[in-house]
Amino acid sequence: MNIKQKTLLAGSSFLAAIALSACGQSEASETLSTEELTIGVTGGPHEQIAEKVQELAKEDGLEIDIKVFNDYNTPNTALDEGSLDVNSYQTLSFLELQKSDKGYKIDDVFKTVAFPMGLYSEKLTDIKDLKEGDKVAVPNDPANELRALRLYETAGLITLKDGLTDKATKRDIAENPLNLEFIELEASQLPTQLPEVALAAINTNFAMGAGLSINEDALFHEDTVDNPYPNYVVVRSANKEDEVVETLKSYYHSDEVRAFIEEEFNGSVVPAF
Repeated sequence: MNIKQKTLLAGSSFLAAIALSACGQSEASETLSTEELTIGVTGGPHEQIAEKVQELAKEDGLEIDIKVFNDYNTPNTALDEGSLDVNSYQTLSFLELQKSDKGYKIDDVFKTVAFPMGLYSEKLTDIKDLKEGDKVAVPNDPANELRALRLYETAGLITLKDGLTDKATKRDIAENPLNLEFIELEASQLPTQLPEVALAAINTNFAMGAGLSINEDALFHEDTVDNPYPNYVVVRSANKEDEVVETLKSYYHSDEVRAFIEEEFNGSVVPAF
């Protein structure tokens, strides 16, 4: 191969790389289909609600493929990278932290439900039975850890510093009269670790997965009416105005889905619309 041929080949490869890159960018910002969607959810209530939405959508010719995840981080990565069209599982504070930390180009589009967080125990029947130095657990992801700490504060167990951000941790406890030892754990692992601690703040979806009911088993919990931590459906920023997003909202906010939520979860999961 002579120098001229090598130069032409290199130029062709360069142009091909540009074409592939442009194609990828085009696909990433492509309008979402009105005929089929892939939705990512966490297992439990979000999955069950998505299945009800799936039923309603199918009647209108919209096929929804549901992908189930067992952690809070992967669904946003998958959405940002394009292997999901939509996800439904997170609070706004968690979403904003993920966008800030990881640079995701994704946005909330409408509210779905709220999962009041509760304090659970296998050793106590009343939080007043906590003893000096007891181990208590909180989720270790930033948004949920602050939420859990605020729940402990509302229960009268600790006092937090003023002016906290969503990145606050147990180091931001100002007063801890019982010298409780706060253990930070992956949110999904809290139910299985419950025997190892005196008390744990558990997100309702993971609590329900372990057979725990906020109304029957939680020793203390967040408000179930006008809960300040609604969950959202999230899409890539480029798809916020897509036609199918409004269609999906009509299913999630339908009377059928509201009735399903109220009947199925008995107050542990509540409509936020």
